[in-house]
Amino acid sequence: MLPLYDLRGRVAVVVDILRATSSIVTALASGVTHVFPVAELAECQALGAQHGCLTAAERDGRAAEGFDLGNSPFGYLDGVLPVRGRAVAISTTNGTQALRRSLAADAVVVGAFLNLGAVVEFARAQQKDVVVVCAGWKGKFCLEDTVFGGALAERLADSFDVSSSDATLAALHLWQQAKGDLHGYLLQSAHVRRLNSLEANKDFAFCLRVDEYPAVLPIWREDRLVALQHEVARTL
Repeated sequence: MLPLYDLRGRVAVVVDILRATSSIVTALASGVTHVFPVAELAECQALGAQHGCLTAAERDGRAAEGFDLGNSPFGYLDGVLPVRGRAVAISTTNGTQALRRSLAADAVVVGAFLNLGAVVEFARAQQKDVVVVCAGWKGKFCLEDTVFGGALAERLADSFDVSSSDATLAALHLWQQAKGDLHGYLLQSAHVRRLNSLEANKDFAFCLRVDEYPAVLPIWREDRLVALQHEVARTL
């Protein structure tokens, strides 16, 4: 649905809860210096060779062969592969492609339940319209990304008119139904069922933690994502 929106002059919040944006937030929270998000596997490998950085890739929910990491946030947490002080090039089925398609916006940030508070603080400070770019699944609607949009709308309702868009209202209503038991509600999601069939239940539970990293905001700078602390974001 992204072609329906002109992102110029707006803030784009790119979200792929399961799992690209959750993994990117976790990577930067774990000491990764910057992230190169790319659409194609070959480009990811080329960046790894060019910059000497780690590579992470996923297709259809499974880790792609020949890369250092897949698309699980635990790749940055389990300590098997040291990541602190390293850069990462990443390519995923949905999330990194959505991000690359969003670069016409005045500012592009990465959102997840994990860093919801940081996204809220940044959006308030910019005083611009905000478009939540839901990566979805291969161009189709997905429940968890839309529910995140509703969570963001609820927190921004004191600063933005969230009733001017039916899409925003629908997302808000979904969040209001889900927030009492987010885990249970999203078990209905087709993508959750897909992940659970791949035995990624642990990833699912982690990606639904709200404000696990409330001060970590991945923001696009030139050709990469870097972490912007939300205290700094208020002054931009």
